[in-house]
Amino acid sequence: MRLDVSQPDEIALRLAPIAAEAAHLLRGMENALIEKRIKPDGSPTTAADLAAEEMIIRRLHEAWPHVPVVAEETASTAHADDVFFLVDPLDGTGDFIRGTGEYSVNIAMIRKNRPLAAAVAAPAMGAIWIAGTKARTSAMPEEDHATFDWRDIRVRRAPEDGLVALVSRRHGDIATEACLSTLSIGTRRMTSSALKFCLIASGEADIYVRCGATMEWDTAAGDHVLCCAGGSVVGPGGAPLTYGHEERGYLNGPFAALGDVSLAPKLDLPTAVA
Repeated sequence: MRLDVSQPDEIALRLAPIAAEAAHLLRGMENALIEKRIKPDGSPTTAADLAAEEMIIRRLHEAWPHVPVVAEETASTAHADDVFFLVDPLDGTGDFIRGTGEYSVNIAMIRKNRPLAAAVAAPAMGAIWIAGTKARTSAMPEEDHATFDWRDIRVRRAPEDGLVALVSRRHGDIATEACLSTLSIGTRRMTSSALKFCLIASGEADIYVRCGATMEWDTAAGDHVLCCAGGSVVGPGGAPLTYGHEERGYLNGPFAALGDVSLAPKLDLPTAVA
């Protein structure tokens, strides 16, 4: 398939069945006896991560053979280019192992340091989100290559008080709590993986702050879905996140994902990862 960067919505539609296929693969492995190993950075990985990543890379190369793929498990074997893919085949491996269902498949095409098109699939939730120039969601087809039923999604305006903040189950930190303390938070909802970006994009929550370490493949797809739904993802000083930083091992700095961009000036993100 010829890459036409002027058609990001078409690219997003092409990413959807790839993400869905990976989602079905992971769903089928949920109840299997999965052995895990701990990577050098302390995070877990399983045979499911590796199987989904291999399948996604194969499908992306079939569709766009000359576009590099930087994926979580094999990040050292590919290099970012002017256009490249960021892939997290199983975002939320710990939740996958524990059976909470709060994990996702993340695929983003990056062009000139920002996402151009993206897909996020949530196998256990039976939902998928895509974004090119607009953000859309669909129920997950029950069979690979079945028809999607897309509908547009949009963020909501932040309420005067009682904001809904999405927080990670195991990644709380003092810096994140300090940022949230400047806002009128009514509810803290625990949610894992890139689903947080998609829930804000769908108008179900308002803010997600992360001052601890994340990787670019954790955030790129969700970042694009949220931004195309009218929200924003900002780092210190309100600048958008940029991608392709191989020189720092694809590590993100602190960021806030916002449904209502008017919340950004009220935040004081630290300049370094907490």
